[in-house]
Amino acid sequence: MLSMFPSTIYSVQARKCVRALKAIQRARVALPASFFPSLLHKDPNGRCCSSAPIPRITSHYTIYSRDKDPRWEGVDMQRFVDEADVVIVGGGPAGLSAAIRLKQLANRHEKELRVCVVEKASQIGAHTLSGACLEPSALEELFPDWKERGAPLNTPVMEDRFAILTEKYRIPVPMLPGLPMNNHGNYIVRLGHLVRWLGEQAEELGVELYPGYAAAEVLFNEDGSVKGIATNDVGIAKDGSPKDVFERGMELHAKVTLFGEGCHGHLAKQLYKQFNLREGCEPQTYAIGLKEMWVIDEKNWRPGRVEHSVGWPLKRNTYGGSFLYHLNEGEPLVALGFVVGLDYTNPYLSPFREFQRWKHHPSISPILEGGSRIAYGARALNEGGFQSVPKLTFPGGALIGCSPGFMNVPKIKGTHTAMKSGMLAAEAIFSKLTDENLQSETTGLHVPEYEQNLKKSWIWKELHAVRNIRPSFHSYLGLYGGMLYTGVFYWILRGKEPWTLKHCGLDSAQLKPAKQCTPIEYPKPDGKISFDLLSSVALSGTNHEHDQPAHLTLKDDGVPVACNLATYDGPEQRFCPAGVYEFIPLESGEGMRLQINAQNCVHCKTCDIKDPSQNINWVVPEGSGGPAYNGM
Repeated sequence: MLSMFPSTIYSVQARKCVRALKAIQRARVALPASFFPSLLHKDPNGRCCSSAPIPRITSHYTIYSRDKDPRWEGVDMQRFVDEADVVIVGGGPAGLSAAIRLKQLANRHEKELRVCVVEKASQIGAHTLSGACLEPSALEELFPDWKERGAPLNTPVMEDRFAILTEKYRIPVPMLPGLPMNNHGNYIVRLGHLVRWLGEQAEELGVELYPGYAAAEVLFNEDGSVKGIATNDVGIAKDGSPKDVFERGMELHAKVTLFGEGCHGHLAKQLYKQFNLREGCEPQTYAIGLKEMWVIDEKNWRPGRVEHSVGWPLKRNTYGGSFLYHLNEGEPLVALGFVVGLDYTNPYLSPFREFQRWKHHPSISPILEGGSRIAYGARALNEGGFQSVPKLTFPGGALIGCSPGFMNVPKIKGTHTAMKSGMLAAEAIFSKLTDENLQSETTGLHVPEYEQNLKKSWIWKELHAVRNIRPSFHSYLGLYGGMLYTGVFYWILRGKEPWTLKHCGLDSAQLKPAKQCTPIEYPKPDGKISFDLLSSVALSGTNHEHDQPAHLTLKDDGVPVACNLATYDGPEQRFCPAGVYEFIPLESGEGMRLQINAQNCVHCKTCDIKDPSQNINWVVPEGSGGPAYNGM
């Protein structure tokens, strides 16, 4: 509804909104009346500005209840129920580390403990994407003998390079000891392969892994504590009706449920509201990271080299940078990528096209010439750091990993902190579950000891030390102000300055109206170094069952055209790294409509974060859908 928009936007855009909605109304002739919900758009004072019917885009049951849909009458909605001691949502580094530590403790103390992990990807590691330059501290705590066990850490960092880029030049910056970007002692890894290996270790210890099952709903006990989760229903047609093969999801109940969904988890969003977990902390801020894998000419290959850069092609007031890692995996392989802070202001900016442009820099393109691109993917990253960490525990559950946001932003590393958070949660839960004198006030166990122990750990110390580096970017000097702050205050004071800087607010609120910004002219991809979006998505292996409701749901189907397109020139068609959102002309030729290509979605969550109207709500598709990354 337009009531979510400030009056300044409404006063400028109201007439455009009405015209767009009337154009949509004129285009309805070929569709049944049942396809058009009645959507009343109102101004900030509650006055109706249009009652024009809007073509329905969203058919998902989270928006349109099945209770009132006659097509669902008589359908058996009973779920099978199973019980476990601990259920973990998300088979990533945090979730698997928690599961492993729980079983290690149970086996050591000869206790029976049932631990189940549900993962929406078809295989463990198939949705995992990271740079990834791994700091091995948490892995060494989890498995001191990881080398003997064959962990896939094949490339120790041998060389560290950092630079500021201009359009034509590369300005080297010395990598001083103690700076957060120094990678001495770290490993370049293919994180999906490491996660797969962690899954194998978990199964050997007796953890039950369920890939291909997406956790779609949080379940609650009568006393309000978390009871567990329900997996997604399958066999629902695109129009929201049940197919003949419809099958209800199952319920997994537990004494404690750990939520390790990764950045911007859709269940975690519900928990923040249910238990007011974000009270007292700043809003989370984010970036989008785009990545490619290349096989290059062997003469350009430097196994163990780590390169980072800031500057071109981004303006100084847009946070971001690049990475290029040379892996030692038996062939001349490099991982390269680009990160753009989602607090950018120009709606014409395309992170994907900035990435493609960056590859043509004179210091980058010679490395790639003659090579071949073999993989592509994208993922949102938490960048709020210390100031944005929410309350982590609540009756019946806890948040772990990237979901609450333990990424060390200047290091561009969060795997080691995610793993450690899962281990700390497991240790506190095991102690509670085996306490013979335990008296719980709620049905679901509350384990505040996890948060207390985390704040005593090296995670908290590490995040506190770098807390001001990302917010320092929000000054007139932008990029250069952030670098100056890092050099003066972090390197000299070691993060012990007595102040804590604030972030600028929600990323979704930072876009300026299109009329205040200059369109960005991007060069056409050459098909050798730079590429178009759809051929890139094809390399991600992304696939969803086509005949299912779009999991990119809209709270109001009229907002994209009436507000996002009218005010911001449809930024969703540029910030999405997978071509999910398109504005296309109506058949009448008058006006536009939004088309959602949900089968392209790589599950990055950027749309849910950056949408200026906060109208998009990402929910899980049918299990096994999404990208099929191989060691990204």
